[in-house]
Amino acid sequence: MRIAHVRERNAPAGTPWRLAAALGGSAARLPGPNDWLDLEVARRRLAAADPNLAHDRTLFRQPLTTLDDHLARGLRVEALGDLMDGFAARGEDDEAVLTTSDVRFGPPILRPPGFRDFYAFERHVRTMWERRGQTVPDAWYELPIFYFSNTSEIRGPGDPVWAPRGSVELDFELEIGALVDTPAVDLPAERAEEAIGGYFVMNDWSARDLQRAETVVRLGPAKGKDFATSIGPWLVTPDELVDARAAGAAGPDLTATATVHAADGTVTEVSRGTWASAQFSFGQMLARASADVRVRPGEILGSGTVGGGCLLEVKDETLGRWLQPGDTVTLSIDRLGSLTSPVVERPG
Repeated sequence: MRIAHVRERNAPAGTPWRLAAALGGSAARLPGPNDWLDLEVARRRLAAADPNLAHDRTLFRQPLTTLDDHLARGLRVEALGDLMDGFAARGEDDEAVLTTSDVRFGPPILRPPGFRDFYAFERHVRTMWERRGQTVPDAWYELPIFYFSNTSEIRGPGDPVWAPRGSVELDFELEIGALVDTPAVDLPAERAEEAIGGYFVMNDWSARDLQRAETVVRLGPAKGKDFATSIGPWLVTPDELVDARAAGAAGPDLTATATVHAADGTVTEVSRGTWASAQFSFGQMLARASADVRVRPGEILGSGTVGGGCLLEVKDETLGRWLQPGDTVTLSIDRLGSLTSPVVERPG
């Protein structure tokens, strides 16, 4: 499944998000492959057709609003599939069916209660240490390393991003994000991926000049990182990726790219890598995250930057500069979609 928060493009400001699932590929329906099902409308129809559903199952007892609310009720992402299985469109203009061109997408999770960002790709790590004239520490190969980031500045597809006060070195970071959808504590690495409800594209924006000043004290990222994180455009459940993963690989063999569209019309692909090149799987990352602590439904994990997936690594041979207002950054990962973000002047 692909799950998303959507609202109509012409909806008034403040209109609530609607939880939707992609319909493409379903046999018993009229809509096209780019259509989305409003899951609350589907829930209401199924509950009306069979009143016993509301008595027997939590999913049908109250309105379905956001994925955040769904997880807070103790339900997992996969439970939403029951609303898809029983759906049949009522003609060509069914109110339950939304066309991609008519909707705007929001973050796949709106208010994550926690965010751990890891450091899982060797090429990126090695480049960072070589710039300091050093080699990658042995400890990096032994366990997944992460830092806690900010959850108050989550952006969705199309939401603008700007450099924070005092920064002139704005950078993107091409990452894979994962959503935990069930309580987790002390998970073994070989089972931990079972607690992940889905994956999405993530852009962990960085202010490199602020970050460079902060890391001198070796405490970890702070104001160089916490001003924005973009995620989306939707959540893809793990079953959609199984066939792309080779035995022993840390992740599916899916290509990840980053492209910058400049204000003058120039388009530059600045990064290209693969999820499969990660040193650590999300199972290993979540096992580390859940050691001796409770990881809550709705928390997100970041993979860390795909090798070559930021300007800090490849600026000189690609774009030749840092990001600036007027640029548009598009991060794309096979099967997960494309996440596009405009860079604008910092609001006054």
